[in-house]
Amino acid sequence: MPEQQNIEYKQSWHDDYLKWVCGFSNAQGGLIFIGKDDNGKVVGLPDYKKLMDDIPNKIRNALGITVEVNLHEEEGKYFIEIITHPYSVPISLRGRYYYRSGSTKQELTGASLNEFLLAKSGKTWDDVIESKATFDDIDEKTVRIFITASEKAGRLPENNELSLPELFEKLRLTENGQLKRAAIILFGKDPGKFYPSTLVKIGRFDKDDSDIKFQETEEGNLIVLLQAVLTQLNHKFLTRPIDFEGMHRIEKGEYPVAAIREMLLNALVHRNYMGAPIQIRVYDEKISIWNEGSLPAGLTLASLKRSHSSRPRNPIIADVSFKGGYIDAWGRGTIKIISACKEAGLPEPEMEERDGGFIITLFKNNLTEEQLIRLGLNDRQVKAIFFVKEKGKISNANYQELFKVSKATATRDLAELLDKFGLLEKTGQTGAGTTYFIKN
Repeated sequence: MPEQQNIEYKQSWHDDYLKWVCGFSNAQGGLIFIGKDDNGKVVGLPDYKKLMDDIPNKIRNALGITVEVNLHEEEGKYFIEIITHPYSVPISLRGRYYYRSGSTKQELTGASLNEFLLAKSGKTWDDVIESKATFDDIDEKTVRIFITASEKAGRLPENNELSLPELFEKLRLTENGQLKRAAIILFGKDPGKFYPSTLVKIGRFDKDDSDIKFQETEEGNLIVLLQAVLTQLNHKFLTRPIDFEGMHRIEKGEYPVAAIREMLLNALVHRNYMGAPIQIRVYDEKISIWNEGSLPAGLTLASLKRSHSSRPRNPIIADVSFKGGYIDAWGRGTIKIISACKEAGLPEPEMEERDGGFIITLFKNNLTEEQLIRLGLNDRQVKAIFFVKEKGKISNANYQELFKVSKATATRDLAELLDKFGLLEKTGQTGAGTTYFIKN
């Protein structure tokens, strides 16, 4: 059996593997097998008796925890099983903290370490009191916008008669009358005074990331940023202005309104606010939004494409955003983005974890070389698509001549473009009279 998310195979013991034990204890626990190769095949341990004494002692002395260490035998070869259980308190190794994320071990530092330590204490970043903030730092205009939105959504009844402190207490934005970080992010006059990276950078690029044409930066609280960024995209970055108020409007040749809005909301609500700013990159044929912060434990990229539980990094920010009607509380954000693209006849968005964060990319159409290769087209088929875009059509004979292939190969390639990939349509009788053109 190959290595899995919570299983490691090691052929021999090295003290460096204490980092793996530490990582498992800070995550969901796991197993380390000593005396097995990467495929789980037993290779044996000549010094297993000594290791059965040394390993528990080293773990206890270095990490201050106990683990289960079991000896197993298979076909006359011995191997050791180390069972590490998850701990509710943070575990360190010589002052350093490690965490098992997916199938890799990572050292937690900076904002990631701060977030981890808060979580182990039962807190999240947005739930911490901001001692320097007062209600003078709150933008009441933004609060009124939120109240109007919440009334429209019907998710926060009986809020008209509440004073500002009463409303914030109801929204869990205060504790003993003091403002929490979530209050500043959502309604602050100048969140950047407290958290410098609470901004959104937007860049217009040419062919690649090294060729930037122009850029803009938007600052403000979450509700202000949502509208300001969408307005900026419309004003300067998108090819054709679109109506962000018409959430279900689909414009041919443009990105789905609902998808862009949902992408931005996801980034604003779920980002790590102690990390780098949100970055939006606009190209001729695609747009991407990146925010700092990896996926929560238990969620994978695959799970984002189906119904999944909502596990917000900033639960108070997420809850208030839900009450304002801005987001869904059921973990359907990425599903809505995928569905909007499908309805618009666009390729499925690309989602990945990158550079300590999460990035989602929309593609304007599925006829770019990058997208065609990603779909699985071979080199001939990619060139054929661009031939049809230029000439308007292609025949089997054209295909044979262009690529110096047999009729059978041309027929197979064209059939795949027609049926498997759905990129071409045909007209005329099967045989010499058939021509293929781009599917509308």
